[in-house]
Amino acid sequence: MKIAIGLSGGVDSSVAALLLRRQGHDIFGLFMRNWDDTTGTLQGHCTWEEDLDLAKMVARKLDIPFFFTDLSEAYRSRVAEYMFREYGKGRTPNPDILCNREIKFDAFLDKAFELGAQKVATGHYCRIDRTSEGLFRLLQGVDKNKDQSYFLCQLNQDQLSKALFPIGELTKAQVRALAREAGLPTSERKDSQGICFVGKVDLPVFLQQKLAPRTGNVVEIFRDGSSKIIGEHQGAHFYTIGQRKGLHIGGHENPLFVLSTDTVSNTVYVGEGQNHPGLYHGNLFIEESDVHWVRPDLAMEQGQERDYSIRIRYRQPLQDGTLHCDGGMHIRFREPQRGITPGQFAVWYQGEELAGSGVIASRS
Repeated sequence: MKIAIGLSGGVDSSVAALLLRRQGHDIFGLFMRNWDDTTGTLQGHCTWEEDLDLAKMVARKLDIPFFFTDLSEAYRSRVAEYMFREYGKGRTPNPDILCNREIKFDAFLDKAFELGAQKVATGHYCRIDRTSEGLFRLLQGVDKNKDQSYFLCQLNQDQLSKALFPIGELTKAQVRALAREAGLPTSERKDSQGICFVGKVDLPVFLQQKLAPRTGNVVEIFRDGSSKIIGEHQGAHFYTIGQRKGLHIGGHENPLFVLSTDTVSNTVYVGEGQNHPGLYHGNLFIEESDVHWVRPDLAMEQGQERDYSIRIRYRQPLQDGTLHCDGGMHIRFREPQRGITPGQFAVWYQGEELAGSGVIASRS
């Protein structure tokens, strides 16, 4: 089988390629460039050129063909523009999830197939198997500390049918050990951080490419429900729920946290202390058009309820809750959740299987 391995310049994709090579597959490396604008990018963090050099070195070490593709225009139109729109509405998007759905397993996959691939492999910590009816199941990685199924929550059956995740059965420690044993040049490289294919950014500077600063009020909400204007900010769309840094307001014994934002009135609401009640909510709602089932046969009908394990952010421990399908998806948690954030993705699991996901529209 001819397989394209997405080489990113990191240790995970390098070991994925190593395993496929050892299994005797006909593989080639494919590096994607997805961003070429340094606006807001923090200096001192790896650039795509360094990623490319390392990916080439890995391909040479494994003696496999190597190709390069520039998908920056697709990334800008399908991921970056979505980010700007969502922040402009006062919501906090997850570009990594969109990147996987729109780029890695769409535009990148198309390019790989143009080059003759029959499957595309990546270095994600997750697994795939099939039901007795032949449907694909997306499963958590064996290493629960590194499981990345959350980031793949928007993939569909067609995309899963063309995907391979060679390191899903391994722990991070095992991946590092294999890389060292094979002498891969990425064996000691740190994991990447920041926005997918953009890197670590100064978010306000990054967003100012499309969103202009606007002076507005910072309003503190006290535990008794009263409120007071305590300062100013440069744009409500630059802040996200649960954020602590960047407020630059003193005079409080405990840190201030963003409780909510209103981009219409351009107001940022904050509360003192990490356990402020305004940070906790027991319910969220997903618009019907934003509900996605990885397993379409599990889709719920109107009026139906079902219990699932749920997470609202990457690496959050799974939380017990009930999904109720009624003009959209209502999720009711057994315990109130901290920092439910519109624009982020709620993901629900049945055991180890990721069954579905959706963009959070509101909370209560």
